Amino acid sequence: MKKLLILSGKGGTGKTTTTAAFIDFSKADAFADCDVDAPNLHLIAGMKGSPQKTHYYGSEKAIIDDKKCVDCGVCNQNCRFQGIIRADGRYSVNPYACEGCGVCMYTCPVGAVTMEEDIAGELALYWEERLFSTAKLKMGRGNSGKLVTAVKKQLEQGHDNEELAIIDGSPGIVCPVIASISGVDMVLIVAEPSLSGISDMKRILRTAEIFQVRMAVCVNKYDTCIENTEEIKRLCQREGIPFVGCIPYDEKVSVAVNEGHSISKINCPARDALYQVYENIKVYFI
Repeated sequence: MKKLLILSGKGGTGKTTTTAAFIDFSKADAFADCDVDAPNLHLIAGMKGSPQKTHYYGSEKAIIDDKKCVDCGVCNQNCRFQGIIRADGRYSVNPYACEGCGVCMYTCPVGAVTMEEDIAGELALYWEERLFSTAKLKMGRGNSGKLVTAVKKQLEQGHDNEELAIIDGSPGIVCPVIASISGVDMVLIVAEPSLSGISDMKRILRTAEIFQVRMAVCVNKYDTCIENTEEIKRLCQREGIPFVGCIPYDEKVSVAVNEGHSISKINCPARDALYQVYENIKVYFI
């Protein structure tokens, strides 16, 4: 199964809109949303049925047994993360501050503190009609890269000889992005023709380079700044990165997305341009 990952250096460039359209253009039966901090591909991918859900355990958190606790405060004194708080005359654990280091457990004189696996998120797998793997990380939890790896593993284990999988990645260059790049066959970067968009695109290009994965670039809303679009084209040419097309600003895109539709299903200039991007990238990938 070949895997095409769609990324952007920043949020709001049209990455998920592009992913949803590519899923329809290619008629892909396997896809995933690795943007675990803010998954939303399911909103416009037209998923039906109820997913199979499983807990995601990211790390351990401290638990205080009130029956054993003698309120000595040793755990509070030794916690460097302010993870032990005192309220209503009792000590308790702040799950958002607890780093799971276990110092409180080792220093508690009466054995009132234990470390337990923390439910840090939820994995979901749709597989009745099409295979769709996604997940949602709980607020304030870490190990997002580990959750992305679980999303991809779920996709790979569930596939039934599908030839192509399309993956929606996270914006930026942080842990979930790095985890999503690992093992894919190609990365399509959706860039924005702004100064910040170009800067962020360069950062994601440098990140993807480390993994020696093939890359291509397209520009969304290219006509909002023709000069910067041309700068992106020149940069790609200098670095030997395929430039696979430009998508114009189109008000119909926002209308379609707000109604929960992929733009592949509406007749508009942005849809036609994005289809051409899809055709262009097939030359390098499919």
